[in-house]
Amino acid sequence: MLGVWVKWTVTVGDRVRGRGRDSGAGFVEYAGLMILIAGIYTLIDQLGLNGRISQAIGNAVDDVIGGG
Repeated sequence: MLGVWVKWTVTVGDRVRGRGRDSGAGFVEYAGLMILIAGIYTLIDQLGLNGRISQAIGNAVDDVIGGG
């Protein structure tokens, strides 16, 4: 069990400080996120939900601040 702990600790240390460290999101990850966001936006637009979503958000804000 101690050997597993030591191996895990060394692996984590290499990831944080070593040559193969994870230094942040890369271009592919950002591109994938942008494609996902564009897909959700397109789906909302094609289904005509943008008006309903705006109205629901407005109603929720009115409920919170007491407007009406």
